[in-house]
Amino acid sequence: MLPKKILVCTDFSDNSEPARHLACEYAKAFGAGLLLVHVIDSFSSFPSYVDWVGDELEGILARLQQTAQTNLDALGKECGQVVSDVKTFCREGLPPQEIAKLAAEENVDLVVMGTHGRTGVRHLLMGSVARNVLRSVHRPVLIVESP
Repeated sequence: MLPKKILVCTDFSDNSEPARHLACEYAKAFGAGLLLVHVIDSFSSFPSYVDWVGDELEGILARLQQTAQTNLDALGKECGQVVSDVKTFCREGLPPQEIAKLAAEENVDLVVMGTHGRTGVRHLLMGSVARNVLRSVHRPVLIVESP
């Protein structure tokens, strides 16, 4: 089965670039649509001292969403030079859950994402978004490790 919709996840880091480039090439080769998603991590993006931030939290979230959407639009234009059908999505929540929800909502055939390749204590403390997506998305996942 050839993928007709490919979902590529980005956190705008250098580690996500190889996955995005590969997803664009796959979408071009298969004639598939490309969906770009960024999830604003509502668990770790905000300080645990939310009471200290107070009413500013909504402003912070709005600025994060606006910046993320601007970055997604730029990536969408870049990918649009290779693939004709590109859509962008900015979500808020826990990345593995939001990626799985979007994959189901859009009925994607393949999820492509990069990994930071953390090992040891850093992996234990931070966990692995890629591993959690792999467990929860219920469709093929291609994980591209950054060099």
